[in-house]
Amino acid sequence: IGAAGSMSRKGNPYDNACMESFFATLKKELVYRRRFQTKAEAIRTVNWYISVFYNTKRRHSKIDYLSPDEFERLHEPLLQAVQSV
Repeated sequence: IGAAGSMSRKGNPYDNACMESFFATLKKELVYRRRFQTKAEAIRTVNWYISVFYNTKRRHSKIDYLSPDEFERLHEPLLQAVQSV
């Protein structure tokens, strides 16, 4: 996986921090640890990492060591209340 383009608006370097952190984690935990035989294998593996591992199992320090799915389930009533305003 090569360098990704900027996710930020022009002149706003802080917008990019979240995605840069994610891509660094993806590369350290998955990409640099194996050699993919085909592009299709790399795509399948990255999709698995994000949808199965990263969102459901991996604990995140910024959200009290919950997985993103656990965090959303726990805070769903609050999120719905904010969205309805």
